[in-house]
Amino acid sequence: MAEAVETQVHPVAARLAAWDPGVVSGAETFRGELTITVPREQLHRVADFLRHDPELQFDFLSDLTATDHFPLEPRFAVVYHMLSLPQRQTLRLRTWTPGTNPVVASVTNVWPTANWHEREVFDLFGIRFEGHPDLTRILLPLDWEGHPLRKDFPTTGGPR
Repeated sequence: MAEAVETQVHPVAARLAAWDPGVVSGAETFRGELTITVPREQLHRVADFLRHDPELQFDFLSDLTATDHFPLEPRFAVVYHMLSLPQRQTLRLRTWTPGTNPVVASVTNVWPTANWHEREVFDLFGIRFEGHPDLTRILLPLDWEGHPLRKDFPTTGGPR
């Protein structure tokens, strides 16, 4: 049996909406975990606010990944998992980017640990992070063609 999604407004989502009502395009709490969806044009601004707002202080980016929803558009969700150590809170921030020319703003100047995470997502999904200081492959050889975590990547043989 599927668990119901909670409908109360989470304090973090309320704080974001109070700061700028247009930045939250979706917020849901499932099994106690908050996910906030923001437009990709607002991602860097929201990340900076979440990091530096004295009431939130999301000072640790623990993970950054992506999911491929092929053949749907927008195709890719880029997902950021963060912690506020002073507030003892977790947050999942999500933004969407299309399958053609997937680009999202880099957050390496907000959370330096994003450097390696963004390179991994670039390598495996082909999502570019605008403003990244060194967006090069991190897991696969430099001459590798394609991005193996895309749903349309061949499952046998690969384009080697």
